[in-house]
Amino acid sequence: MDELKNNSVVEDDSEGTVVVITDEDGNEYNYVEEMVFPAGEDEYAILVSIDGDECGCGEDHEHVHDEECECDEEVDVILAKIVKDENGEVEYIEPTDEEFEIAQKAYEEMMDKLEAEE
Repeated sequence: MDELKNNSVVEDDSEGTVVVITDEDGNEYNYVEEMVFPAGEDEYAILVSIDGDECGCGEDHEHVHDEECECDEEVDVILAKIVKDENGEVEYIEPTDEEFEIAQKAYEEMMDKLEAEE
């Protein structure tokens, strides 16, 4: 995922932390940090696209595609490792294959536990 090389946290708003991911061609995409969870020694984030212009539901603003949205659009989701740069600023980077597997297992265990509690 080269798009995770250049990113920045824009703001915390009513939808949560908005992250701008810039791809190798300079195109910017907006994501909201939907969930942060620990896995091993690290933290990971589930980033969900909120680019309204890609949505077929008729909304003309950025929003999270969920049950309330009622659109049939595929949701672009990224699993990102959270690190801090030399200035202490949060960055979202692509996990290695091993890190991805660790994070995926931790996420699945967490979701299984939540479902069991319901």
